[in-house]
Amino acid sequence: PGVQKAVKWNTPLYGMEKDCWFLSFHCFERYVKVTFFRGAELDPPPAETSKYPAVRYHHVHEGEELGDQFAAWVRQASRLPGEKM
Repeated sequence: PGVQKAVKWNTPLYGMEKDCWFLSFHCFERYVKVTFFRGAELDPPPAETSKYPAVRYHHVHEGEELGDQFAAWVRQASRLPGEKM
């Protein structure tokens, strides 16, 4: 509840404050990349790393269940300060 939504650079972004984002989605041919902008602070952090130390990714492949861990990451990420973009 209360999540802010925007689309920038053809990418949906989600945050708890205006213009501060905790999550984005980017579609590729073989998977959807979920970006957690402060993902290194999540417990446990998503496995995919970035050249930016704070950012972590989760790749969702077709037919894959998101499950409880994904929901926990989203809840945790929504409580962290968002990233300005």
